[in-house]
Amino acid sequence: MYKNFFKPVIDVVIALLALIVLSPLLIIVFLLLALANNGKPLFFQKRPGKDGKIYNIVKFRTMNEKRDKNQELLPDAERLTKTGKIVRKTSIDEIPQLWNVLTGDMSLIGPRPLLPEYLALYDEFQKRRHEVKPGITGWAQVNGRNTITWEQKFKLDVWYVDHISFFLDLKIIFKTINKVLVSDGINTQGMATTQPFKGSKKA
Repeated sequence: MYKNFFKPVIDVVIALLALIVLSPLLIIVFLLLALANNGKPLFFQKRPGKDGKIYNIVKFRTMNEKRDKNQELLPDAERLTKTGKIVRKTSIDEIPQLWNVLTGDMSLIGPRPLLPEYLALYDEFQKRRHEVKPGITGWAQVNGRNTITWEQKFKLDVWYVDHISFFLDLKIIFKTINKVLVSDGINTQGMATTQPFKGSKKA
């Protein structure tokens, strides 16, 4: 009952209220990032949602589009702007995804949406993370985020799929608030985000 009815209703109500309450902050960040990123404050990217259905995720843009002499994008750490660093450190870059929650593509809580090219790399166990809508935060995010291995993340994601409940979601929300306040687990050592997933090693 909670998973199929109450959870989607709670998602929409909280997302709508949050967007209204946070609108002054969002406007300020929007303008600051527009100045820092040549008029491009938002970042749109295709991500797989529930059952692998592709949708466009929206986030605040924290990196510029600087390229090397071969027109290849510079590493993430070199493209992260000063303003973007603050926005990412405080996790404000994730707030626009509340719009994705309102459109029904995402949930407040669920496995984080990854890249479409990862779909072909998942084994049968890892694919189970797509049995539910992706979330703005999730069980893996409050248990290591970008500091744990891909295999650990997927195990945590599937564990969440099998144990969804109101009280678990409430626990994740409180743990997320704590993680944001202490800026814990945002980056992998020496990188702006984390290493790309290249598939699990086969035994």
